Amino acid sequence: MDIKKILSYVDHTLLSQSATWEEIKAICDDGIKYGCASVCIPPSYVKKAWEYANGRIKICTVIGFPNGYNTTKAKCFEAYDAIENGADEIDMVINIGMLKDKRFDDVLYEISEVKKACKGKLLKVIIETCLLTEEEKIKMCKIVSESGADFIKTSTGFSTGGATREDIKLFNDNVASHLKIKAAGGISSIKDAEDMLSLGAERLGTSRIVKIVKNEESQGY
Repeated sequence: MDIKKILSYVDHTLLSQSATWEEIKAICDDGIKYGCASVCIPPSYVKKAWEYANGRIKICTVIGFPNGYNTTKAKCFEAYDAIENGADEIDMVINIGMLKDKRFDDVLYEISEVKKACKGKLLKVIIETCLLTEEEKIKMCKIVSESGADFIKTSTGFSTGGATREDIKLFNDNVASHLKIKAAGGISSIKDAEDMLSLGAERLGTSRIVKIVKNEESQGY
């Protein structure tokens, strides 16, 4: 697959707790230069990044991150605040304990309420696949399909594992046709990216693909 095509699916990501504005600005510059789908950054930088990017790239941020056990009301406020600050896309973490307690209606309600708070902007739902059974993953495919969200996403990148090829295939086999898939965490090579896209992902949460391309450019490839 053409590298420019791959980059167009990338949410160029920096979510480190120690991220500085200079690092966020660099992520924005690289995302713009390489034609990424968005930059995914901490909520506290959204307003400044939106002003800096000035429409040149979409701004994505995270809520309920990375653990997902905030209250529904808190997540809704986080989403509303991020949108007010200029976010184009929201990546939310589900309440994993709620899912494991089989409170499926509550999980669905929370996602639906956060989607309302997004006021028409894209919502991606992180289910943290590395902490779920196969049965729970399939159940979340159904719940997210019903919720009004736009994407189901594998991982935060802050837990015990990231996206796997098996999980992207499982998503593709079990989500409704309107729901898109984001693979995130552990995408460390062009081959990883190509495989995730060929299996059905339509977004990739990673910082490494841009770094690979920059390194190749510096070596004259």
